[in-house]
Amino acid sequence: MERTLTRPRRVHVLVGLGLIVMLFTAWTEATTPVAGPHSRIELALLRNQIQGLEVYFGQYFVTAGRCAGCHGHDSLGIAMIAGEGEDVNVADDWRSTMMGNSARDPFFRAKIEHETLVNPGHAGAIENKCLSCHAPLGMHEERMLGHAPFTLAMLDTSRLGLDGVSCLACHMQDPDTAGHRFSGELEFDSARVWGPYTDEQINPAIMQFFVGFTPDQGSHILDGRVCAGCHTLITNTIDLNGDLTGQQFVEQATWQEWKNSIYDGTEQNCRGCHLPRIQDSVILASEYIFLSGQSPFGKHHLAGGNTFMLRLLKEHREALGIPATATQFDSTIARTLRNLHSSVDLSTHVIDRTDDTAFVEVRLVNKVGHKFPSGYPSRRAFVQLIVLDATGDTLFQSGRWDATNEVYGHDAGYEPHHDVITQGDQVQIYELVMGDANGGVTTVLERAATPIKDNRLVPQGFSTAHPSYDTTVIAGVPPEDLDFNHDALGIEGNGGDIVHYHIPLGGYTGLIQVKAKVYYQPVPPLWNAEMFGHHGTAIDAFRTMYEAAEGTPELVAADSINDLSTGLAERSGGASVFPNPTSDGTFTIAVAGPATITAYDAAGKRVPLRTVRTANGWRCTLPGETGVYHVVVAAPASWSGERLFRVVRSSP
Repeated sequence: MERTLTRPRRVHVLVGLGLIVMLFTAWTEATTPVAGPHSRIELALLRNQIQGLEVYFGQYFVTAGRCAGCHGHDSLGIAMIAGEGEDVNVADDWRSTMMGNSARDPFFRAKIEHETLVNPGHAGAIENKCLSCHAPLGMHEERMLGHAPFTLAMLDTSRLGLDGVSCLACHMQDPDTAGHRFSGELEFDSARVWGPYTDEQINPAIMQFFVGFTPDQGSHILDGRVCAGCHTLITNTIDLNGDLTGQQFVEQATWQEWKNSIYDGTEQNCRGCHLPRIQDSVILASEYIFLSGQSPFGKHHLAGGNTFMLRLLKEHREALGIPATATQFDSTIARTLRNLHSSVDLSTHVIDRTDDTAFVEVRLVNKVGHKFPSGYPSRRAFVQLIVLDATGDTLFQSGRWDATNEVYGHDAGYEPHHDVITQGDQVQIYELVMGDANGGVTTVLERAATPIKDNRLVPQGFSTAHPSYDTTVIAGVPPEDLDFNHDALGIEGNGGDIVHYHIPLGGYTGLIQVKAKVYYQPVPPLWNAEMFGHHGTAIDAFRTMYEAAEGTPELVAADSINDLSTGLAERSGGASVFPNPTSDGTFTIAVAGPATITAYDAAGKRVPLRTVRTANGWRCTLPGETGVYHVVVAAPASWSGERLFRVVRSSP
């Protein structure tokens, strides 16, 4: 029986035919000879490059250049475009990152050479372990083929290995093992590539046709589990004779640190900062104008905090064979600085003054989802505090550095954690210090047996009772430091620390300017000292680059305050109020135990007063208006009745 198509069905058929025509039109365009017998795709493959990136097919993996054919820069300005014309193509964002250059990184190459010079009998195992994360496609291709272990000697001729942490290192990871296999022991699904979108959102036939991979949606891409395999690294310990001790050492545990935070189980995981998501609709593949845009889209910025190495890579990009431009590096450096500048909250407070001493608190709160700093143990952050008098002369300084960019006053071996700092040669440094089997400080990863010091700022929500604490321990923080990761009520998990400074004033009672800053150093001088005691091709090459590089510590956060108090706190019945006057409206009432505190303006009207319990009393904040306030304190546990204080809020 003859059937007639209804209008809606005719429309659907016509649209479907149109899409097929456009698909084959795009394919025909790509395969049409260009000024000769070869098509554009054939020319790209013959030249072994797409958009300056190597194109290579292994048995299981392909290099990023192959992915760039669709997900790189679109010359038509249609695909990988967000907002008002912003190019967000993943190939260009990735190529100037530390991950994109993990196999070419001269610091990594020098360090792996250092490890093998110290323990030449373990060279093969060391190289294979390190390359499992720094050159994952090359190392795991050889492993999956059943070949001999991948070594450093094989890297420079491995086109897959030199691709660093390339596209498929993340997008081909097996979803069932991601987040459960660590130390570079990654597993891959050789037939599929995983992304954030469903089959209904994309056209899987395009990727199947062009590269032979079937795209699929994977929750491990969305929740950060693909990061866990390399960002939790546990190594076997050897003694100073090179013999295995049976111990293991946690060299880094960024994934486990995040698990031990308030962010675990939320949308705020690895991609939240390192692959920031936008809500713009983005077409994912070049030259397919019929494709729908997808939202949200994760920008592949992959920025961390290591501006020093990014600048060094930019400077030596041609010698290192890096397929990225100076402009692309500048973009990654700018994104990295934005990350750093949002990593730590810093505030400075003058708590009390006498004729001889200013009591200053520098309060830090970690705002990232893991320790700060995290990752490779060379990284450290430190606090600088400088106090000036009214004429700008220096009264006190802690945390300045010398011509080699090493911190003044740094103790031999390592600087201990400080709760209270009283001298300029003491400095608060947040870092992981590794100890060997004999208890000595070491920077040789294979010799690391125990953390002598790990006072890095922990993330908010961090708990010593968490199941992952055995891989994220705090070490070297003395028990008398009651405010490390504890609030004023002693509750654990605030992700902060308070450094207490007792500044000698020598009788000076005038205005003081207090300036606090936090700095970051990913490759500090003392870390390199042990490695630079050796010579080798990679070590000597990195030493030359390092000594010529601009190594000024990177500023993370800054705060300052001017204190106008005379040095005499107002006292009444065993309590004191300081500073008084207060320029920012904040003052402390030093009284033990619970208290009821109310405030009134000069006219006798009650005004709002914010109060917070601290280790030495109650910290109070007045309203914004300057003037005289009357503060009434009732503390029945300390005395009978009430005490009245006159507090002046001066102009800033």
